[in-house]
Amino acid sequence: MSGAFAPIEDLVPHAGPMCLLGRVLEHAADRTVCSADPAKSAVLALPDGDLPIWVGLEYMAQCIAVHAGLVARARGEPPRPGVLLGSRRLRFAAPRFARDRELRVEARHHRGERGLVAFDCEVALAAGGPPLVQGRVNVYIVGGFAELEAGGFDGG
Repeated sequence: MSGAFAPIEDLVPHAGPMCLLGRVLEHAADRTVCSADPAKSAVLALPDGDLPIWVGLEYMAQCIAVHAGLVARARGEPPRPGVLLGSRRLRFAAPRFARDRELRVEARHHRGERGLVAFDCEVALAAGGPPLVQGRVNVYIVGGFAELEAGGFDGG
């Protein structure tokens, strides 16, 4: 589904310069697509303004958070925080993201609902082309922000 969505800042726990995504482009029950403007990620930029390619992993993690926030809203529930656990089969097809090229970030739900959840993700140029970064990202969805702050992960 395409259309008007809540601002990214309302869907992720990141704020200010660490909120790296621009807006939600598409959302369905099993996937979310967001935009990212590397020029707005200056806090992570290289001296020439481009971004190191590893920032793609953070773009993918934030897209997962957006997806989880939209799914929770659709259920009438508050968003549940998650912790990035790791990635599998992560592939980088470039050394960096050019600061002047908008990106398309996609997270597709692979398995899991609570506790350990996996997403197949990719980052590509918004103009099209093959993925610049892709892989499976594993997150742990905790019961709530209080549980996260207390350090207990019961998955409930």
